[in-house]
Amino acid sequence: MTKDFVHITDFTTDEILATLDLAQEVKRRFHDRETFRPFAGQSLAMIFAKPSARTRVSFETGFTWMGGHALYLGPADIGIGKREAVKDIARVFSRYNDLIMARLFEHHHMGELAEHATIPVVNGLTDYNHPCQIMADILTVREHRGHLDDLKIVYVGDGNNVVHSWLRLAARLPIHFVCACPEGFEPDPETVALATGAAGSQVEVVHDLNSAVYEADVIYTDVWASMGQKKEAEERAAIFKTFQVNEAVMEKTGKETLFMHCLPAERGREVTDGVMEAPYSIVFDEAENRMHAQNAIMLMLAGLN
Repeated sequence: MTKDFVHITDFTTDEILATLDLAQEVKRRFHDRETFRPFAGQSLAMIFAKPSARTRVSFETGFTWMGGHALYLGPADIGIGKREAVKDIARVFSRYNDLIMARLFEHHHMGELAEHATIPVVNGLTDYNHPCQIMADILTVREHRGHLDDLKIVYVGDGNNVVHSWLRLAARLPIHFVCACPEGFEPDPETVALATGAAGSQVEVVHDLNSAVYEADVIYTDVWASMGQKKEAEERAAIFKTFQVNEAVMEKTGKETLFMHCLPAERGREVTDGVMEAPYSIVFDEAENRMHAQNAIMLMLAGLN
């Protein structure tokens, strides 16, 4: 078992499936309000260079429910890579804590943190990838479909960090993954190459939304301008306007299709309010499962599964 969860591909196929099974069991315990304290007496350092409500609440609530103590360190508390060397933070926190979760801008800082820490490091997001989100996503898909067979996921929008983690999942599980994006907004080509043909997956990067969504089991989208890109928001809105997920797009799949969004959503931009509120929208199940998937990841890394 690997020490860290920096990329989804840090876990083997069997470890990913075991994590999903564990997440379902942990979720059941949470809903049944069972006493479950595997992290009693332990602490989780949560480093936030990039603020987030869902990431903080899900990790803090989950780790506390499992008996541990989670410490929030925001941008004003710790200037990772600026005020202090990343490798120094990694080694100091390893003396105080049992796990580290970090949500950072620069991906190389996450790699350096994991390299020098002697305790498990969980990637809460970088500009390159978002592995906890996609573990929650695939857990949610499996819950709603009952299985992961013959799965076609169509991501609509920017080829961003979410797409990179979907591609890395496709390198471990057989998925037909399509990224439908405007020209010039494709995902990292090395990550596309990593996933192409791996694990029996089929990977496509296309620019025609209408043909891409046909027979999709899941249509997935994200904001057009992520944190750090807000100055480009209006320019991107003009470029992405034909990539909005609306009711007409959902109807073009030709089958019963689920809708997903990693949140926060800008309703009326990348997705309509009607799609967000439709019966096929599983956005809030997906949001809840962030906590259960993350709890399972931490348990796996700590050897408490």
